[in-house]
Amino acid sequence: MRVNEIFYSLQGEGFLAGMPSAFIRLAGCPLRCQWCDTKYGWDEKAGANYSIERIVKTVQQWPGKFIVITGGEPMINEDLPQLVQELKAADKHITIETAGIAFIEGLACDLMSISPKLSNSAPDDPALAAIHEPSRLDISVLSKLVDEYNYQLKFVVDSQDDLLEIQQTIKQIPNVNPEKVMLMPQAVTRDELLAKSEMVAELCKQTGYAFSQRLQILLWNNQRGT
Repeated sequence: MRVNEIFYSLQGEGFLAGMPSAFIRLAGCPLRCQWCDTKYGWDEKAGANYSIERIVKTVQQWPGKFIVITGGEPMINEDLPQLVQELKAADKHITIETAGIAFIEGLACDLMSISPKLSNSAPDDPALAAIHEPSRLDISVLSKLVDEYNYQLKFVVDSQDDLLEIQQTIKQIPNVNPEKVMLMPQAVTRDELLAKSEMVAELCKQTGYAFSQRLQILLWNNQRGT
């Protein structure tokens, strides 16, 4: 598998925020979100080739059982089923972080962390937008993921105007549990996070959706590998 990086930190987002976790960042992503904070993970050739045995051995050097498989977009990797199978055999708790644009059935996944991309993710560059827009949202895939897996739905909020689009998107996905929906401030720096958190908190109070912290930005200002 092509691995961009493996590191040990705290889960920064979602319902498991604060949990010490080993992160496996797989290379390659078909999307080009304008506010992506891991653009170095876009290239499918970025990083190094790892055997699955080497990945499992690497994450076992750290304490605890929590593993986060991220990207890029890990759900486009054909070897993902074998990787999660081996990690489960090692008694690990597995979160897969995905944009919800690809579906794999029957993964040994404890939490599917789904972050559907709204129109606020569109890049300004027309060439990148042409790549991004046709693929950023797939309701049929989102519906399958929600039906198949234990999940959380995280929506990145850039402004209050995003709320209507979020609610319209949720309405299109059958069987969504509103208690599993989270709103998260769009930010790539600590200052941006602090500036937008109060606005997002108010939206959460209005809707009943949960607020998702971004500890990797709050604590380390989004420094790579932390």
